[in-house]
Amino acid sequence: MEWNEHIQQVLDTLPDKPGCYLMKDAKNRIIYVGKAINLRNRVRSYFHATAQNDNKTRRLVREIADIEWIVVGSELEALILEMTLIKRHKPQYNVRLKDDKRYPYIKVHWQDPFPKVGVTRQMNPDGSRYFGPYTSVWAVHQTLDLLRKIFPYLTCNRDITGQDSRACLYYDIKLCTAPCIGAINQQDYRQIIDDLCQFLEGRTESIVKRLAKEMEKASKELQYEKAAAIRDQLQAIDRVVERQKVISSDQTDSDVIAMARADGEACVQVFFIRSGKLIGREYFVLEGTEEENDDEVLSEFVKQFYDQAAFVPDQVLLPHELAEAQIIGQWLNSRKPGDKVKITVPHGDVNRELVEMAAENAVETLNALRTRWEADTNRQTTALTELQVALDLPEPPNRIECYDISTTQGVASVGSMVVFEQGVPNKKLYRRFNIKTIIGQDDFASMEEVLTRRFRRWQASQDENNKVGKKPDLAFSILPDLLLVDGGKGQLSRAIKVLEEFDLTARVPVAGLAKQEEELFVPGEHQSIYLDRHSQGLYLVQRIRDEAHRSAITAHRKRRQNQGLASRLDVIPGIGPARRRDLLKKFGSIDGIKEAKPEEIAEIKGITLELAQSIKVQLE
Repeated sequence: MEWNEHIQQVLDTLPDKPGCYLMKDAKNRIIYVGKAINLRNRVRSYFHATAQNDNKTRRLVREIADIEWIVVGSELEALILEMTLIKRHKPQYNVRLKDDKRYPYIKVHWQDPFPKVGVTRQMNPDGSRYFGPYTSVWAVHQTLDLLRKIFPYLTCNRDITGQDSRACLYYDIKLCTAPCIGAINQQDYRQIIDDLCQFLEGRTESIVKRLAKEMEKASKELQYEKAAAIRDQLQAIDRVVERQKVISSDQTDSDVIAMARADGEACVQVFFIRSGKLIGREYFVLEGTEEENDDEVLSEFVKQFYDQAAFVPDQVLLPHELAEAQIIGQWLNSRKPGDKVKITVPHGDVNRELVEMAAENAVETLNALRTRWEADTNRQTTALTELQVALDLPEPPNRIECYDISTTQGVASVGSMVVFEQGVPNKKLYRRFNIKTIIGQDDFASMEEVLTRRFRRWQASQDENNKVGKKPDLAFSILPDLLLVDGGKGQLSRAIKVLEEFDLTARVPVAGLAKQEEELFVPGEHQSIYLDRHSQGLYLVQRIRDEAHRSAITAHRKRRQNQGLASRLDVIPGIGPARRRDLLKKFGSIDGIKEAKPEEIAEIKGITLELAQSIKVQLE
């Protein structure tokens, strides 16, 4: 196969150094990221005749229009950079964790005097303690509900001084220890939170021993209510611990990893063993695995999982050896200072059984997921087919766009655009439009403005697509297979008007959805269309309509709130749009401005000390 002149020039100039390479397609999208000890040898190998025997490599090379590389100092640096680039760009030809951005963590705000506990989707080096990642937000909240009954922690936003006159309801129902009223001091509250953290780590023995001593002491001192509370706490801990399977007397912390594959899908199961007990398990689905071998898939999982794991154990048990085990082990050791992480394939009875048990669970999980995916796909296919038939469309509407308007008496009006592909929301393509040309409340005219701006962007994208290197905005550059407007005949007529202006009536089917009877109106038909009350088609339309409504209301509330904040500054003489913007940028909010000293406000360009004092007075 002949390569174009540009690719040949790139291959000829590759350096003999370690680093990462980024392969791009004709639209300048990164489609594959790799690392190499020797960039020249590795990248050129893709273009050798022997490499073309592999289907995936052949498809990849066919799409390559450009190659960039980044030189680093070592193989370890290349591995770390490769993980960062894959996480950022999610190239289609790389093996990658599915929806890895969405994985939740339990976050303990340990840096605060009275730490709170919550859920987050991002770890930051802020002094907090993190546990996860988990694959189910629901499971995380279930865990926190249980933990709160055993270790009552704060959930309110009060400034804890211990001087509040009364506690909230959670104190009465024993879901908070009420440091706000001084019912517990800081040291004892932090001990509760530390116990919670140890509990999440599976280290319960020291907690049980200490609580047993405290219960005995309270009983001897005739503090029977306190002793009873500790007894209940111990019983709750026992109920959880008894469900944790004791694996061995070995106190080594281990993660047991195994994988199942079928028909291009890959599912990895992880067992978490802490202090000899199996405290939990999670499964993770991988994308881009179709034509990769087991070693490659498992290596990529280990790297990507521990790149975002809150804890690295003493040992990682795997079903087979990894070619990259040495460099991965070196990287894990850098993430666990002072301790050496052991990556091993167990041959002993107990650990081997654990790996086999994890593999069995991975198979069962993958089978369950595939059954669910198939059911979901069937429902979505049914829904789209029902809409095709009901609306007399030439084909199932794989891309559906829905629009809604939200306003309060014509103030801060916002239009929303939501996009469903294959019956599933694609939130990356959602867009919101601040209404600019309509004065007062006119939902019909607002809808016309939104649709005009949407299709004007489509029209512009057709010219942009012809420009070399210009990346199209997929929200606007693709026409919908079905356009829905939330409203009856009035909104439909405005949508038709816009489509006529852009000469799109033959290319974009449109329908109006009336709220009251949930009937569909289509152009040229006097009678509305009713979908069966229990049909998948109606459920899909309702979901799309509700999503457009939610998106519009959320944007409207935010815009109204921002306008409300700004308006308090607008009435102050001497404050125009520029100074208002500078004030909010520096102090963040009206409250921030109110708390600032006049001298601090006067630091802003154009604001004198006299004006700063006037601002303070008028905001009080």
